[in-house]
Amino acid sequence: MKVVMAGQGAFGIKHLEAMAKIPDVEVVSLVGGSADSTREVAERFNIPHWTLDLGEGLARPGVDAAILATPTQMHAAQAIQCLEAGKHVQVEIPMADNLADAERLLAAAAKSGKVAMAGHTRRFNPSHQWVHKRIVAGELAIQQMDVQTYFFRRKNLNALGQPRSWTDHLLWHHAAHTVDLFQYQTGETVSVARAVQGPMHPELGIAMDMSIQLKVASGAICTLSLSFNNDGPLGTFFRYICDNGTYIARYDDLVDGKEQPIDVSKVDVSMNGIELQDREFFAAIREGREPNGSVAQVFPAYRALDQIEKSLL
Repeated sequence: MKVVMAGQGAFGIKHLEAMAKIPDVEVVSLVGGSADSTREVAERFNIPHWTLDLGEGLARPGVDAAILATPTQMHAAQAIQCLEAGKHVQVEIPMADNLADAERLLAAAAKSGKVAMAGHTRRFNPSHQWVHKRIVAGELAIQQMDVQTYFFRRKNLNALGQPRSWTDHLLWHHAAHTVDLFQYQTGETVSVARAVQGPMHPELGIAMDMSIQLKVASGAICTLSLSFNNDGPLGTFFRYICDNGTYIARYDDLVDGKEQPIDVSKVDVSMNGIELQDREFFAAIREGREPNGSVAQVFPAYRALDQIEKSLL
């Protein structure tokens, strides 16, 4: 399967590393935002063609699919461009940074007949898969998810500590992970979604702190705290408070409420959530089916994000 990778930054590299472990997948073009870094990454991963033009990459002979790890503000338009070019597409989270663009992408995906998937990696991380399988089996029911998403980003830097050409967002990017995961794990659509936010950054123009509350019809709730001001342990930490146990997920580790480790190494074929996400994308293409994390499946999260944005005080 011939693939175009768009994005030469931190997450583009994560996808390139993941695809190197997946049989019968060949990256034939790398689309980047700057010539020097795109050339360097293409050479590093032995990609035969690189360009700064997505259309040029999609036009390469035999291209089947594209993965987009470009700046957030480009996601929806580029995903639609791929679909209209007749290519399957996986777009990194968030698939859009507003509801109108998410709706346009949803319509384009339905019209195209192609696999259209969004990179909601939490659906694939083995720790969250372990919980999900027990929920599906009727062994657990969520009472509350308590989630902390903490970074220290008072300057506009990416995950590699390099200057970013675009501005990240607590709500439309980082909260999107948890809003979708809460709905995925409960099997319900959010009925209550509201939030408060802290002061705006004087240069970046974004809220640096946010607190979100969610509820589904069964009564399960989710409390989400997010910060770009946290100078301490970084990342996202999940506490599942269930009717039959408490479970805490930190990165790829899972422990119970008494901090006893739970082995999740055999949950799937890899411990790498990005690799599992990419494997699902290519499997869905080969099998002609809807992937876990399709644009249609994750769309309700974006409706909830829009509701949260309108509630912000």
